[in-house]
Amino acid sequence: MRTAKTALLIASVCLLCSCSPRDFLTRRLAADLISGSDAFKSPQMFWLITGIVSNKEFNSPDSMVLQRRGWITGSEAKCPAGVEPAPCWDVVLSPLGVDTIRPLIASGSSSSGPIGMQVARRELAGVSGISKAGNFADVEFTWHWVALNPVGAALLDSGVHYRSTVGFRAYDDGWRVLTEAAHSNQTMDEALRNSETSAQ
Repeated sequence: MRTAKTALLIASVCLLCSCSPRDFLTRRLAADLISGSDAFKSPQMFWLITGIVSNKEFNSPDSMVLQRRGWITGSEAKCPAGVEPAPCWDVVLSPLGVDTIRPLIASGSSSSGPIGMQVARRELAGVSGISKAGNFADVEFTWHWVALNPVGAALLDSGVHYRSTVGFRAYDDGWRVLTEAAHSNQTMDEALRNSETSAQ
């Protein structure tokens, strides 16, 4: 009798040892995998256009925020061919804008085109549900933007939360976030693009 119990105990330990924490899709594992995915970690980029821009571009919501902060100024200018509606504006960084924006310019931004800068990163607020079907699962989660600098703080509202659903698949080494379309599940890129604003 004692031998049978010992054998059963050894077998149970062996089975437990063969399972990794990634074999069970818990909310904690889903949160870790979502937060660690390349798509989720990619920052929010903002592209500032300087030089001659249309009236519509100069009066866009983002441009108006930068103007109110005193980071950009514009003087009326003649519209070049293909740029409309008139009037056009010659947009430049103000001295305050140079101090604020120049340190944020992403490497690789050309001096003649739009100025690219990272302004925010995503932060996971929580996993709200998991729906499994065999080796596939849909995970619903909420997230929001966190500003990385004054430009991000001016342009984005960190209090707005987004709801997304992403597909997971179980492999021999555990669960993974989908990076390519499979079954009917969304990839992380699709989930973030199709996010809905979530009331908090």
